[in-house]
Amino acid sequence: MTAKMQPRATRKHSVPRAKPSGKTRLPPHAAAVPRQDTDIYSFIDVFRAEPLARVRMIKAGLPADYLDQLARRMKMPKERLLPTLGIAPATVSRKVRQALPLSSDDSERALGMARLVGQVQAMVEESGDPEGFDAAQWLAQWMEEPLPSLGGARPSELMDTSEGQAMVSNALARMQSGAYA
Repeated sequence: MTAKMQPRATRKHSVPRAKPSGKTRLPPHAAAVPRQDTDIYSFIDVFRAEPLARVRMIKAGLPADYLDQLARRMKMPKERLLPTLGIAPATVSRKVRQALPLSSDDSERALGMARLVGQVQAMVEESGDPEGFDAAQWLAQWMEEPLPSLGGARPSELMDTSEGQAMVSNALARMQSGAYA
């Protein structure tokens, strides 16, 4: 584990519980991915995390209110984000109220979206001036455009499966390299 991926704090609870302030307490497995001051997993750190760290986070389940934070950061209504990820709004609402983690499947799709935002952020950092660039907002808008490399499908139509997310990630990588996207 690199120094960058060291935990910021040790957590004792295996099930995340909501803080009275309404902020998310990270489950113990999430300590492998540092948090930003905005109380959301750092997108770039999720993207650069070891696959095993992401698998652990997925298996333990992300806090259900992570989806609220993700939607807010992407400047995308939660009512649009949840169907894009194939996640039932009623289930999320119940889990938020009960301070329960998302299922592994829902966690995988949510973390996959965060990883894509991190990929865009890394691309901009490597390719140009990231000052003032909002990777989360850019990705939310870009996902609504049909892509020839995806058979004319919009990336948002593929975000509800890990295979679809991999296709979107590959399309982003091809854009950076200047290949057909």
